Amino acid sequence: METAPLAVAIPLLGAGGLAAVATRLGRAGAEAVALAAAVAVTALCVALLVRTGSGLEVYWFGGWEPRAGTAIGVSFAVDAIGAGLATLVSALMIAALVVMWRYRETEAPHFQILMLLFLAGMVGFCLSGDLFNLFVFFELMSVAAFALAGFKVEEDEAVEGSLNFAVTNTIGSFLVLTGIALVYGRTGTLNLAQMGGALEAHSVDGLVVMAFALLAAGFLVKAAVVPFHFWLADAYAVAPTPVCLLFAGAMSELGLYAVARIWFDCFAGALGPEADSLRLVLIVAGSLTALLGAGMCFAQDHLKRLLAFATIAYVGVFLIGLGLLTAEGIAGAAIYVVADGLGKAALFATVAIIQHRRRRVSELALRGKGRALPFTGALLALGALSFAALPPFGTFLGTSMLEDELVATGYGAVIAVLIATSALTAGAVLRVIARVFLGWGPAADRPRATEEETKPEEEGAPDSTPAIMFVPAALLLAAALAIGLIPGTTEAFRTAAERFVDGPAYGRAVLDGVSPTGLATASSYSAPAHSYLYAALGLLGAACAAAISLFVPGGRWLRTPARLLGSAGTALRGLHSGHVGDYVAWLVLGVALLGGSFALALT
Repeated sequence: METAPLAVAIPLLGAGGLAAVATRLGRAGAEAVALAAAVAVTALCVALLVRTGSGLEVYWFGGWEPRAGTAIGVSFAVDAIGAGLATLVSALMIAALVVMWRYRETEAPHFQILMLLFLAGMVGFCLSGDLFNLFVFFELMSVAAFALAGFKVEEDEAVEGSLNFAVTNTIGSFLVLTGIALVYGRTGTLNLAQMGGALEAHSVDGLVVMAFALLAAGFLVKAAVVPFHFWLADAYAVAPTPVCLLFAGAMSELGLYAVARIWFDCFAGALGPEADSLRLVLIVAGSLTALLGAGMCFAQDHLKRLLAFATIAYVGVFLIGLGLLTAEGIAGAAIYVVADGLGKAALFATVAIIQHRRRRVSELALRGKGRALPFTGALLALGALSFAALPPFGTFLGTSMLEDELVATGYGAVIAVLIATSALTAGAVLRVIARVFLGWGPAADRPRATEEETKPEEEGAPDSTPAIMFVPAALLLAAALAIGLIPGTTEAFRTAAERFVDGPAYGRAVLDGVSPTGLATASSYSAPAHSYLYAALGLLGAACAAAISLFVPGGRWLRTPARLLGSAGTALRGLHSGHVGDYVAWLVLGVALLGGSFALALT
């Protein structure tokens, strides 16, 4: 199965080749090499996805296969969830590279080299069957991401945002590395399958719980779960917009994928009896993340920060799905990840069009300036409907499946969190549409974004929208819509999730070469009537939130709650100070709270 290593080798070889001829290759050549590599990787990942289906394929580097159930070499273990996530990130890379063609501050080939390294790290992370290599690939991805976020190094804000990103994520890396050391000391292996068997064969003690807590906390830092989230908005605000397209669509979700992978393949056998308590911890963390992210999203004036906080909000939703610790929860979250990732990437591409045409990303500064951009406004409106989880968008399917599983596991009250998250994030985008494209609302009810934040990023006269910017945005939104329309989508995701959560079958396939038994095709899924009602409530809430923000912010009957909400918003914005020391303090507090919660839940 050489397909899997090729998917990582091609972008690495492309990056190395570009570095070797850096002084002789022009921008067009570098862009062509990077795009060709991304297309090739996408094709390979699609092939992997088709071949795995509901099964599992294992590739042992150097032919070092296990002996007597003991892993000797390093493996890629590819299932449909991993291959699907790799396909998503490589497809988003194609869109980012296409949008990037018009950006002046992406001197070749350095930017393209970083993008290819970023791609190699993400794909390798999705396919790896070795815990230490998960860490290595995540670090390759992270280092490239730090450099991409701060690529405009001549701007103080870019340096600050990238530094916050690097420092907080590096601390997360130390947590992961420490967790790896503990679990390696206990099991004597780094292979995920063998590690799971070794942990299950021995009694659970504090070391095992601490190892899981450190690993989970480290990956949740990288996923930007509250209170580890502070770095994300700073990084997104200063990164080139095509890079934000990648960050929002895929990067944070990989941290949650890692938590799910290590739980089901390593720790579920040993810690499974306490899964109900762990479920409560994860769902509470996801709910807090969703609500805080959605509230901060609605409070933003800067369009890129608005979408950054929407990313945090939906990381919370995905964590709720993961926290259910069931195949149905994983399937619903997986559909949501794909559809929402495509939708958020499309919205960032749309913001790139607005910035190109009007040289601003401040909502207030753009008031009424989008009237001559109806098609761009239509893209933004479709993105708002995706945030609202309205049918037939794929986000509706994901939300519906999560709602059903929340009820089945006794957490039906959390549905209110999903509705509120959709209402606030979609309401923020609807408010932008009304203010920017229709000129509604007061002109200056909040501070404007800084000039540095709204500085034009790309080249070209702003008198028209280039097809190279509009087409990727339109195609991404069409793909987000198609996820909810393609027959058999939910069945495929549910079957893939059943395989993903089956840790024993994963272990037998990796260590003994026993192909997993075929799974029966999942039954067809139809969203129940109450899911349509919840979607309607979310859209109604979004419209009401946008209207209140635009038209009645100072009404007499709203004066007291508005004052209270304003004070709360000011306090929350104050916590996002931009000072890395503050962020590290919150990170330490979060690790203590999360570690204590895991200790109480799992012992």
